Amino acid sequence: MNISVVIPTYNRYTLLKRAIASVYAQTYLPKEVIVVDDGSDDATQKIQKDFPDIVYIYQKNSGVSAARNRGIFAAKHEWIAFLDSDDTWHENKLHEQQDFHQNNPEVLISYTDEIWIRNSKEIKIPKKFKKIGKDAFLENISYCNIAPSSVCLHKSLLDKYGLFDTNLEVCEDYDLWLRIALKEKIALIDKKLINKYAGHENQLSFKHWGMDRFRVQTLEKILPDASALQKRDIKAMLVQKYKLLSKGALKYDKKQESILYQKRVDTLELM
Repeated sequence: MNISVVIPTYNRYTLLKRAIASVYAQTYLPKEVIVVDDGSDDATQKIQKDFPDIVYIYQKNSGVSAARNRGIFAAKHEWIAFLDSDDTWHENKLHEQQDFHQNNPEVLISYTDEIWIRNSKEIKIPKKFKKIGKDAFLENISYCNIAPSSVCLHKSLLDKYGLFDTNLEVCEDYDLWLRIALKEKIALIDKKLINKYAGHENQLSFKHWGMDRFRVQTLEKILPDASALQKRDIKAMLVQKYKLLSKGALKYDKKQESILYQKRVDTLELM
């Protein structure tokens, strides 16, 4: 099982070194490590000297989706593992996924459980983010519960269902996993095999009000391709999110957006 690792990064030179070190510490080593520098203006280019074996690609700042997609295009091998430059892997992460896929060749994508760390201390993960691993579609329809840094997938899935949506500045992972989960089994490796770090600058998840604005775009997009049961669940979730967004828009003095979301609620409830 030959694996290419794709690491997008932007102005995270110190954190990037930590991330790459965790890749080279794996008990099952990947065949290549691709770092896509999304227009950094810090010392990120020095990473080529720190790790001479990596494939380093620089691009004009275009967003994390474009950076991941650039890495996917450059990947030479059939399996791809993603790693965000502010996260790290435990040393047996790739070994566990390699072992799983060797024993379950019909499953083409897996993810793992995780540890959350803030200010150098492990923090308790909220109950709603507990990994279940039964139905990835239902378990991720409300919010993304699959960390990109935990995912290993076969490249054929990206050929079939598409790449990360560059029109989404955030929730691009939610979008891709749901598109895949609509038709494919996504398996959970029920072990804590990555560290997710919080509390540093430039985290996109802290940048926007109403993150559900981006999630509803995905739900609206996948609705036509869903089964009858999946359509029922998607519509119910859309109504829930539209109502929340309508109320949230008023708090930000966005009256027209509030009216728009309420109209969408009314439309779906009549269907």
